[in-house]
Amino acid sequence: MTVSGLPMAVPAQDLPARVRIHEVGARDGLQNEKATVPTEVKAEFIRRLAEAGLTTIEATSFVHPDWVPQLADAEQLFPLVRDLPGVHLPVLVPNERGLDRARALGATRVAVFASATETFAKANLNRTVDEALAMFDPVIAHAKKDKLHVRGYLSMCFGDPWEGAVPIHQVVRVCRTLLDMGCDELSLGDTIGVATPGHVQALLAELNEEGVPTSSIGVHFHDTYGQALANTLAALQHGVTTIDASAGGLGGCPYAKSATGNLATEDLVWMLQGLGIDTGVDLGRLTATSVWMADQLGRPSPSRTVKALGGTPQQHKE
Repeated sequence: MTVSGLPMAVPAQDLPARVRIHEVGARDGLQNEKATVPTEVKAEFIRRLAEAGLTTIEATSFVHPDWVPQLADAEQLFPLVRDLPGVHLPVLVPNERGLDRARALGATRVAVFASATETFAKANLNRTVDEALAMFDPVIAHAKKDKLHVRGYLSMCFGDPWEGAVPIHQVVRVCRTLLDMGCDELSLGDTIGVATPGHVQALLAELNEEGVPTSSIGVHFHDTYGQALANTLAALQHGVTTIDASAGGLGGCPYAKSATGNLATEDLVWMLQGLGIDTGVDLGRLTATSVWMADQLGRPSPSRTVKALGGTPQQHKE
């Protein structure tokens, strides 16, 4: 149910005036679905997200189909959406072969994905942390040579399902290495959703002390313990202005079974609007898009804001 004038904007002190939402629903969200979503449905999802005002939408992943079969149609999908005006469409690339595939289709923004822990690096990439970094070094170098924007994802920044607590200095080391390799931006992943606000601020402060500027940092929270918005606010208070989120709260991680859904973009936008922070996103259109996508998937969205504003998928069939 929509009520006029809500959320009421009541700005808080010392928060950014504007936040860029890095939308991951079409990639991180759909890669965790048991069923494969048709290519045209994915393309329509991205188009609707763009129409809602999102300007950074992670489109797909150029990984081997055996790794993530849900995204095996990258070559077919990307040409359907690459010309959306005013929209950046970053794609994941695991290695030089993936980079070549992405470049051949005209991708201008790519991302690599590293781990802060050895166990997850082995599970996700079948390499040690340092072996994975060595694999990414030429990928990043070649991408920068071609003037591509490179994002470095770092998983397990706040906790690991096998190793437990992850020392902050361990995370900082990998972040610093990715930045030194040439990454333009880092995304700190709370892959299993165990972070708390004090932990977030401590990691951000340590990164700054080691020469990683806040302007190069994005945050990627999962809502396993209901902490994603609290952690986001802690990051905002530190000056972070890039927040990853997934429309409708889609997603998790296929290599970490305890990872539940990403922070829902609608829940994030509701909070940011209430804080008077500009996102450029039309919450009504975004909610309608997530209701539509939930209908395609045959199940309701886990986003609280979608439930509050959008009803059930069956009420919004198109």
